[in-house]
Formats: sequence, C-alpha cells, structure tokens
Amino acid sequence: MLSRETFRGPWAGLPVAWTNDDQFDEATYREDVASCCQAGVPGVYSGGTTGEFYAMEFDEFQAIARATVEECHAHGTPAMIGVSSTYTRGAQRRAAFAAEIGADAIQVTIPFWMELAFADIESFFRDVSSAAGGLPLSVYETTRCKVTLSLGQHQALHEQLPNYLMVKSNAGTIGSTPEGCEALSQFVNVFTGEGSWQKLGPHGVAGGCSSMVYWNPDVCLSLWQAVEAVDWNTVNRQAEPVARLFDFLHAEFGTSGYTDTAFDRLGGLASGFLKTSMKSRGPYRSVSAEDVEKLRSWYAAEFPAMLEFGPTE
Repeated sequence: MLSRETFRGPWAGLPVAWTNDDQFDEATYREDVASCCQAGVPGVYSGGTTGEFYAMEFDEFQAIARATVEECHAHGTPAMIGVSSTYTRGAQRRAAFAAEIGADAIQVTIPFWMELAFADIESFFRDVSSAAGGLPLSVYETTRCKVTLSLGQHQALHEQLPNYLMVKSNAGTIGSTPEGCEALSQFVNVFTGEGSWQKLGPHGVAGGCSSMVYWNPDVCLSLWQAVEAVDWNTVNRQAEPVARLFDFLHAEFGTSGYTDTAFDRLGGLASGFLKTSMKSRGPYRSVSAEDVEKLRSWYAAEFPAMLEFGPTE
C-alpha cells in the first residue's frame, strides 16, 4: 500500500497510443509503460489530461487501465489510475474497476461541467473513494474545474478521507504557491510540474505527475534527486535548461492550439524515448512530424542531454 513516504517523485503521466483509425494501440502503449518502469520512474499514471480521460469510452478506459496496471506490476512499479468523470456514477464505475484490477492509487478531479458547492464536492470524493475501497487517493486540482479548494477545504477532505495522500496542484491552485505548498505539505503530498520544483522544493513539494520524466528519464530523475537531497546549487543548475525548454515550447507552439497531450507527445517523441503516436483524439489538434523535428533540432542545439539517456550534470 502506498503511503506518504512512498507516494513521491516524478510519476510518468503517459499519453495513450492511438492507431491511425483511432483505436487503442495496446502494444505500443505497453511498450511505453515498460520503458518508463525500466528507467526507474517511481510510478506510472494513466487517465489524466495527457491520458485523455475526457475522450474515451468506458470500455477503452478499462483496456487502458488494465494494460497500465499489468505492465507496471510486471516490472514491480506502482500504477495510479485517473478516474475523473463529469458525474459521480461515472467516476465510481472507473474507481471500482481500478480497484478490481489492482491499481495502487486513484486520482480524480472535481466534476467540471457545472460549478459545485463544497458540500457537493465532499460528497463526491466520499462516494468515489468508497467505490475504490479506500485506495490511496490523489486529488487533481485545476482551475479547469471552475472552483479551487482552500486550505481549510483540503483539510476537511483529509479529515474525512485519511486515504487522501496526494494533491496534483496546477497553476492557480493553492499548492502551486510557496505558502500553500508548505501548508498543504503538513498533511498531504503536493505534486507540481517539473518547472516549479526549483521554487517549491524548499517548501515541501513531493513530486509530480510528470511529462518530462518520459521526455528523458535521467534528466528528470536527476533533477528530482537534487531536490530530495536539498542540493539547491545542483537544482538551480539543472533547472536552468529545463526553464529554457519550457520557454521555447511556449514561444514556438503556444499559439498552436495544442492541448496537454499534444505537448507531452511532442516532448517524448522528439527525444526518442516514447514510441507513442503523434495523434491526439479529435477535436483536439495533433502535433506533426515537422513539429517533432523542430523540437529535436532545438534539443540538439540547446539541451543535448535530452537526446541522451544518461545522467545530466
């Protein structure tokens, strides 16, 4: 069973491989999961925004979740399954299936189509947690849900659900600030994007649902090890090219209309670590071979360690 001591580090939030005719490419997806496990990632995560939970049917969710758990456990790696849905029953069905196939944790966001009062949010999380049999729970907090939680509301959830172990804090939520991260870290693990580890490392950040860990595992894991070692000189040095990478992506592709999954495919395909498809499910835009080559050229000129699967200095 995952605990706050073990539910840490950069977990790989993988995109799903789709075939040209928009079917689940299970063989390629399993290969990507296995590659992450073999690279030593602390855990693998499916069913988030990059995993396009919002763009799949329940039977597809089942196939993807099962492939994730089976491949992870074959390599001794924990697996977290995102079970988000726009309604309680939908999230409960996914949570119950995740528990049935042996997932090590579930992650769920606040239903996002209509704004909810906190009493309804509390009820939702209780019902989903119960459906999963009390598996370790991660709250995926994002402003896309129309509401964000206060420190007191996070505390209230944790008091009702001691299995609430981790919050994925995105921009605009309390955990993305130094003060909020430090306060939340007193009772849950705070996961944030790799680009904020330098800022939040001294304030208790515990890891991330990461894309960069499958752009290049060694680069990302090395940065995380420096955070864990409280070696701020190394963190600052290693974070500098990471910041330039994100600046380049924003400048070059920020107006492209790409969503999270497109960017994350782009980063992993350009480095050569991922074998997934360029395709995102419609109506969301897919990256092109030209985009991949453009980022690969930038890696080669500005951040060559991203093209090598060895430790970065």
